[in-house]
Amino acid sequence: RYRTVFAGDPRASLIYRDVSAGLSPAGIEYYLPLFFPETATFIDYLPAHATLVFTEGARTQIQHFESEITERYEAASFHVDRPALPPQYLFLKAADLEAHLAPFPEITLGSEGRGTIRRFATHEPPLLPQNTHDPESHSKLLTYLETKGRRTLLVAETAGRRESLRQILTAHGYRPQNLDSWGTFLASSEPLGLMAAPLDRGLELHNPAISVIVESQLYGERVQQRRRRIKPRDQQVILRGLGELKVQDPVVHEDHGVGRYLGLVKLMVSDIENEFLALEYAGGDKLYLPVTDLHLIGRYTGTDPDQAPLHKLGNEAWDKAKRRAQEKARDAAVELLEIYARRAANPGHAFAPRNLEYTRFADAFPFEETPDQTRVIAEVLSDMENLRPMDRLVCGDVGFGKTEVAMRAAFLAIHDHKQVAVLVPTTLLAQQHYQNFRDRFADLPVEIDLLSRFRTRPEIEQAISRLQAGRIDIVIGTHRLLQDDVRFHALGLVIVDEEHRFGVRQKERMKALRAHVDVLTLTATPLPRTLNMALAGLRDVSLIGTPPQDRLSIKTFVTTWDSALIREACLRETRRGGQVYFLHNDVRSMARREHELKALMPEIDIRVAHGQMPERELERVMLDFYHQRFHVLLCSTIIETGIDVPTANTIIIERADRFGLAQLHQLRGRVGRSHHRAYAYLLTPEPAALTTDARKRLDAIASLENLGVGFALASHDLEIRGAGELLGESQSGQIDEIGFTLYSELLERAVATLKAGKDLDDEVLSARSTDIDLHVAALLPEDYCPDPHVRLVFYKRIASTSSDAQLDDLAGEIIDRFGPPPKPATRLFRLARLRRLAKPLGITRIDAGPKGARLQFVAKPTLDPGSLIALMQSAPKQYRLDGPQGLRVQTEWADPDERIEGIMRLVLRLADPTGKGCEDRGPAHAPIAGTQTLQHKRH
Repeated sequence: RYRTVFAGDPRASLIYRDVSAGLSPAGIEYYLPLFFPETATFIDYLPAHATLVFTEGARTQIQHFESEITERYEAASFHVDRPALPPQYLFLKAADLEAHLAPFPEITLGSEGRGTIRRFATHEPPLLPQNTHDPESHSKLLTYLETKGRRTLLVAETAGRRESLRQILTAHGYRPQNLDSWGTFLASSEPLGLMAAPLDRGLELHNPAISVIVESQLYGERVQQRRRRIKPRDQQVILRGLGELKVQDPVVHEDHGVGRYLGLVKLMVSDIENEFLALEYAGGDKLYLPVTDLHLIGRYTGTDPDQAPLHKLGNEAWDKAKRRAQEKARDAAVELLEIYARRAANPGHAFAPRNLEYTRFADAFPFEETPDQTRVIAEVLSDMENLRPMDRLVCGDVGFGKTEVAMRAAFLAIHDHKQVAVLVPTTLLAQQHYQNFRDRFADLPVEIDLLSRFRTRPEIEQAISRLQAGRIDIVIGTHRLLQDDVRFHALGLVIVDEEHRFGVRQKERMKALRAHVDVLTLTATPLPRTLNMALAGLRDVSLIGTPPQDRLSIKTFVTTWDSALIREACLRETRRGGQVYFLHNDVRSMARREHELKALMPEIDIRVAHGQMPERELERVMLDFYHQRFHVLLCSTIIETGIDVPTANTIIIERADRFGLAQLHQLRGRVGRSHHRAYAYLLTPEPAALTTDARKRLDAIASLENLGVGFALASHDLEIRGAGELLGESQSGQIDEIGFTLYSELLERAVATLKAGKDLDDEVLSARSTDIDLHVAALLPEDYCPDPHVRLVFYKRIASTSSDAQLDDLAGEIIDRFGPPPKPATRLFRLARLRRLAKPLGITRIDAGPKGARLQFVAKPTLDPGSLIALMQSAPKQYRLDGPQGLRVQTEWADPDERIEGIMRLVLRLADPTGKGCEDRGPAHAPIAGTQTLQHKRH
């Protein structure tokens, strides 16, 4: 763009408001001069003595660009509902540009223009196209190398390709010198040099007689499009919870069952205003839950939210459903512990700890690790260094660095003399992983091989033989790796990429491996059952949610077929130098769709790729697309786990309603792999023709277009498809009755209780904590935190904290966002701390007012009876028993803050009658954890 318009300018928002009100394009043109007076051009930023360098044909391109803009504006003018800004308000005309450029001196490279032409004593070396699959066909290169009196430097794009080229040359009797720079080559006298460098084109010098030949001149293709080493931006992983709760969504209360959320309401109780969560149950019954009790509430997930089984307040149906689910959780917990026991009884291999060699390998990573990536690598390597076989699921969006996690794990295994198997679902992905692993391990004595249908039978047989003999360190392959004739010498690690793409048989074979070797599974969107098992603790899970710097989210549009829109999307992408995926998942009608697209866009080169094509032809098409030899790839879902094409930044998915949520997310992830804004168009039939589930899937993927949402989409999928039984085969079970969230909590409690060697009973499986009513205002006031949605999220997080450190962090976040908290907010935090201290003592309820308080205990409290006796003996008029499970406190607590402080001191004294441990817990009257420190930092 030659003219800058700031989208943040309030004048621009005024235009948008006018457009939304139905302003016509002519009306916009009338208003524009008022909003956008003459603005600066890029030339205004150039130094006064700048010299312009034009490449040959640049002026022709300027004229061509001007005509393109005019053509696109005329096409867009037909869309009255989407008016476009006239070109003269966004771009300079070619004549105006020339006038602006006239004062500057100019150099033109080529024969065009008014500048001085310079020619250099070099020319491009001849193109030496070869067959990359046939090493014997390099005769032209060998003949060229024998040219008398000419030294040659061969430049490969990656270290892995450099080693491949060295093998070819060595096989023909050449011994190229390993070089690390151009200066090293000039200083040496060797006739043949070899190095890795990101050089696009070669040259021949006449004096001295030196040739530089790059890989694109050898093979006619470019292997890798490099990215810079970059530093990350912090990005939180998006997890589903009450954060996405909307009015009328189903929620589950642990004591009362499934109801619908009606919003936050303020009620006056005993002349004190507090905030409550309004829930509606069957028959129109209402329940108002204090925000301090939000730990009892969770999202209902497990079946269609519209069909959620609402319960009736006071009815026994919920108790029966919960009891059945508790029994199911007990059974699952026992079976889960049996699996743990079997794995513990059959220990795996504890890999040697990381050392200096590992540090060197990690430092060779050409990018900056993101914070999440660093954490996940540490988790994986810690698992491997443990004696128990690893079974870890790494979930992260495409391009977020899962492959590097796998390579670090592979290095640790190889360094400890173990073999690594990398299992992938498609041959294209196997080929990409093969090249990536070769590049990454190029400078190490590591043997890497490939098993896929792209290999001939003799090659496969030879690879299997070498694998069994231990001469291959890393083998990458498709399901061929799981066949019975493939045997390993010392298998230590299995890496599975996109497990959901494998069939039942392959998954059973993987399950057998998990008891003996370490298994690392990589996925962008785990299946509901896999997510289910991971969240329940059956499988360890690590999330990578931090995107690389400059990675932009993918703009997603759900629309019906529109020829003008499709043409505009493709032209916009190709004219900015990009490429387009057009996904048509019906091979039978693909030729017809190709003909229609070529008629719609005759100026664009379109080619076809699908799984029924011959392997070599398919590979050639994909490589041609990667190297930008054509614009639009009309394809099937074969691209779902295909090669990484950073220049492809628009995808059009036809009949998107027929795809699952995980598949849509995976397909959308084929674009947006660079710093350019990417676009995804999901084409569907008319809305009336869509099924309910399809509409939900499309709404979910359109609403979650931020980076790192693969885990959140899997959670959506969990709702839409049903959670399924954890260890059973059916896709529906007791989970649907109480919701996946509550079932997972029950299972987690059961597992923790059994691991601690305690008996399971309903009391243990209950989340009931201490009910606290101190008759004080404890809330986030509306004038302090005005957004009810944000308040709801904070209420839930405060109620769910389990440590002072969590309260400190949460307090710091709230203070940072909204400033110093008012008294009701500080009380909210202090009540959360009080509840956390009271529950371990067996206190079920605390009711306090101006004249005293009453504490209710469970039948068998865990506190020391001696502390209770000592308390009553110290002040018999103030403390006395009230029934078999109650303690009465008589005192004056008129001030609400004094009341909170008094109860806090009482609970601390019951917990530690000596008072020694109270000092470690901090002052009972602290207004809010961490507040004073954070305020000091702010000042």
